[in-house]
Amino acid sequence: MTESPGTLRPARAGGGLRRVLLVHVIVPLVLFYGLRWLGVNQFLALLAGAVIPVAGAVRGIVCERRIGGLQLFMLGTMGLTVAMSFVTGSPRLMLIRNGWGMAAIGVWMLCTLPAPRPFLYEATRIVVDEDRQRTLEANWDRYPAFRRMLRICSAFWAVACLSDSAVRVVLAMTLPVDLVPALDEVLLGITVLAILAFQRFFGRSYLRRNGLRSRGLTITPLAATGQSA
Repeated sequence: MTESPGTLRPARAGGGLRRVLLVHVIVPLVLFYGLRWLGVNQFLALLAGAVIPVAGAVRGIVCERRIGGLQLFMLGTMGLTVAMSFVTGSPRLMLIRNGWGMAAIGVWMLCTLPAPRPFLYEATRIVVDEDRQRTLEANWDRYPAFRRMLRICSAFWAVACLSDSAVRVVLAMTLPVDLVPALDEVLLGITVLAILAFQRFFGRSYLRRNGLRSRGLTITPLAATGQSA
């Protein structure tokens, strides 16, 4: 049986998320601590872990045959960090590459705020099927409060990523080197949970204050559900 493109899209998005976690989190972490256990020095173990995400990014660019400004900036800063680490021999400079990456993402999210569609709108559109894409577009066109909510949440995403970046740099420069890679991933989990919690509770509360009710992407006026604002 052949599935429609709309039913395949969420599966591809889920697979993409798993691939990102594998390439950018799990493999580098396992590789670093595995090499350290084998007696490899901190600099080379960190370098080995850094090669995996870079190779994954380059492969994605080659396969898609296009590169965006964000990808170019992240690859450039990562390459510069690695080069500086070779010159100084400092593993701590290798550690701050993740901070540069989060800073790049945060700045990019901020740059989408004055665009016709903010980051969160485009990110949602990518991970839902065609029916929900139409619902998302209708909500955007119909409800000004929904548009404002997505822009506010996108701004929170940006601030959270920039804050995450600052904390990563502090961790990299102050804590024992062997401890930082694991703490980086713990920090990532905290950042993601904070973003999702804000998005869920603020988003629903903001819409309700503006006379709307949200069930997933289905937005309805409170009066239509028999509730008062």
